Amino acid sequence: MTALAGIRVLDLAILVQGPQAAAMLHDLGASVVKVELPGVGDLGRYLRTSPDQAASGFFEGCNRGKRSVTLDLRRPGGVRALFRLVEQADVLIHNFVPGTMEQWGLSYEVLAARNPRLIYAGGSTFGSQGPDATREGADTLGQAAGGLMSTTGSDGEAPTAVGAVIADHIGCQNMVTGILAALFHRERTGEGQKVEVSLLGGQIWAQCSEMTHYLLHGQVPGRSNRGHPLIKGLLRVVPTADGWIQLVGVPQHLWPAFAEAIDRPDLAEDARFRVLLPAPDDLAELCRLVDSIFPTRTTAEWCERLAAAGQRFAPVRDYAEVAADPGAYLNGYLVEVDHPERGRTTVVGNPVQLSATPTVAGVVAPELGQHTEEVLLEAGFSWEDIAELRAEGAY
Repeated sequence: MTALAGIRVLDLAILVQGPQAAAMLHDLGASVVKVELPGVGDLGRYLRTSPDQAASGFFEGCNRGKRSVTLDLRRPGGVRALFRLVEQADVLIHNFVPGTMEQWGLSYEVLAARNPRLIYAGGSTFGSQGPDATREGADTLGQAAGGLMSTTGSDGEAPTAVGAVIADHIGCQNMVTGILAALFHRERTGEGQKVEVSLLGGQIWAQCSEMTHYLLHGQVPGRSNRGHPLIKGLLRVVPTADGWIQLVGVPQHLWPAFAEAIDRPDLAEDARFRVLLPAPDDLAELCRLVDSIFPTRTTAEWCERLAAAGQRFAPVRDYAEVAADPGAYLNGYLVEVDHPERGRTTVVGNPVQLSATPTVAGVVAPELGQHTEEVLLEAGFSWEDIAELRAEGAY
């Protein structure tokens, strides 16, 4: 038994924010039908780094386990078919520019009239209100407009985006949270409702601590400079002989062991450094010290020494190194599955672990329109109805 067994989701979304939210619901046990434009489909299908790649990581990662239906929602037949699916659905997800669904006659009010229990979740870039509401967007615009990009890198360098679609992902998690809250409310009242999230809102919420610092003190935190703009301790990425390692501060009780680990036992009782947040000049000297010492050993050697000394640290790993971590598999973050075409392969698992209702990772991402007739028949359409929709160009 899964947590969301019996919950039916219609995923109209494209790329990452909405599809990844639907993927999370799938792994929690929901049945997800992906609705795509005939002949085109989710744009995530085409985000490949080279033409010879058979699959897109964006599409595969966000759509495993779903069924694909093609419907042209710009045509009356497509809208008619979607109405039938909505009547039997629990959740509808989209991330079109605000106003698009309304133009197609698919507003929350219209669909709720057909199914008052429907949870209607919409994701956008800048929110549904304000001067930027109807602008098209993407992940990096959320990072830029939400302030995150201004904190990356070092002083004097150009801001840069995080090397992952983090604004989309946070938007996805916020959407899932809203949907689950709405489902809980529906359990108590029988009422569905509209859920709205955005990349901008997600980025502001993700930086709640840093943004609150600004709101309290009027101080813009600035750049991370290999650390954190507000935490003035040894929270720092330092170079090793063959890579990098992240330190996360050395509290007073751990300092003597740290001094031993870096072969500077003479510093064990140094009052300048035996504090979590040294004075600015002392911190600058401490940073120069570790930057000169850590390149003398490999990352693996430092990991062994720091672990033995009970320190808080992590090696800076690339994806290949993450994929080789046994802990990622033991915790279910990476999962080995049997794919009908690729054989034994690894997929990204669900980060949420539930003891009574375990999550189940999807395996196969659907071909465009692979399940159209199957889903329409389940929704009560006859073969004659389906032939009529086909003749209208509805799918």
